[in-house]
Amino acid sequence: MRRRTPQSGRVKGNYVIREFRATAVHQGGSQQAFPFLLPAALALLVGLGGCGSSLSSSASLSPPSTSPIKHVVVIMQENRTFDNFFNGFPGADSAQTGMNKGKVVPLSTVPLAETLDLNHSHPAWWKAWDDGQMDGFAATALNSSSPLFAYSYVPSSQIQPYWTMAEQYTLADELFQSNTGPSFVAHQYMIAGQSGQSDEDPSSNIWGCDAPTGSTVALIGPNGTDLPGVFPCFDYQTMADLLDAKGMSWRYYAPADLPTSSMFSAYEAIRHIFYGNDWKTNVISPQTQVLTDIANGNLAQVTWIVPDWLHSDHPGNDSSEGPDWVASIVNAIGASPFWDSTAIFINWDDWGGWYDHVVPRSIDNMGPGFRTPLIVVSPYAKHGYVSHVVFETAGLLTFMEKNFGLPSLGTRDATANDLSDCFDYSQSPPPFKAIPAKVTADTLLHERPSGLPDDD
Repeated sequence: MRRRTPQSGRVKGNYVIREFRATAVHQGGSQQAFPFLLPAALALLVGLGGCGSSLSSSASLSPPSTSPIKHVVVIMQENRTFDNFFNGFPGADSAQTGMNKGKVVPLSTVPLAETLDLNHSHPAWWKAWDDGQMDGFAATALNSSSPLFAYSYVPSSQIQPYWTMAEQYTLADELFQSNTGPSFVAHQYMIAGQSGQSDEDPSSNIWGCDAPTGSTVALIGPNGTDLPGVFPCFDYQTMADLLDAKGMSWRYYAPADLPTSSMFSAYEAIRHIFYGNDWKTNVISPQTQVLTDIANGNLAQVTWIVPDWLHSDHPGNDSSEGPDWVASIVNAIGASPFWDSTAIFINWDDWGGWYDHVVPRSIDNMGPGFRTPLIVVSPYAKHGYVSHVVFETAGLLTFMEKNFGLPSLGTRDATANDLSDCFDYSQSPPPFKAIPAKVTADTLLHERPSGLPDDD
């Protein structure tokens, strides 16, 4: 297990990053804001344990949960729209055709282990959105990909673990990415409900406060443009701060980017976390450590898990192991004593450039963006249910706040739906039924690390 230790006291970049809400503070103090219109498995894992950390899953402080849910787990995958991953799912809103500048385009199938990536930047989103016409997705084509490559979906047979979980538990077909750009920003919304108006991934391959001097992350501009960037190190409040204030436990499992020693964690971009004790104790690498921690009886009250490149579902990674990676985590929890008190949220951080036919509503200058899938796995999730309630990524924070009696961060979590439509707490917890997967947890634990983060 390896943790990245920051060099305390460093000041980098040409900008001072303070707490951002709806403005960006630039050098010289000026402010700008730019609106736009818009079970055997557990025994195996115990045998593999031995490097689990000391944090007790029960925790010394009982969570002030207002429901039977005492543990919340967020598994964040990469770069898929609802139409791309759950096309034809019974009872869900998906499309077999799309629109390309006024012309109907049939959606074609594409393998999960696709070797081509797509443009999923904010400017590309703006073109795809096309003032609500949803007909500009040809703008996402990159390299040698067909101009209509975005108009594709993955057959259910290639992502069967996801479909199995969706069929058994709850699938939400109206969750929208909180922002319109790529992963750095999306992961900030996952932990904070905001991104300090940052709009794109950093110019370096390090996400946060330990990025090389001069690294920047673009800010959102008007009409689908980006503005000159700021150093990717912020100081706004996050869910971790709310949990710390209540004495509640949390962990963030992230891959180590081996060539750069970067953790590729959203908290790497939060100054007071990165330079504080939380970074040393609560941000864990490699991400596979979560499997041995669960087996050893260690599950924090709130857990975020992000994959490495090969298990991320990211287009272009030439891998089909993402669904098995997620299933291994779900199976580990399901075979553990935590099953009866856990809610697992499986989401995809951004649209990845793929077509989706549902027009997102406009809330502010950051989004929301297009739909991404959400699967809710829990003994208290409604069984075989498709929720048509409008959600957004920041609603994961809203659920945590309401479930554990925490205050609001006052960002997009304040207005996001709390995901309560996905649950029925009057249900008696059924015995867990393992999710079939081709790649076992043992294989995942012993695979050689890819050396790459979950996004490129």
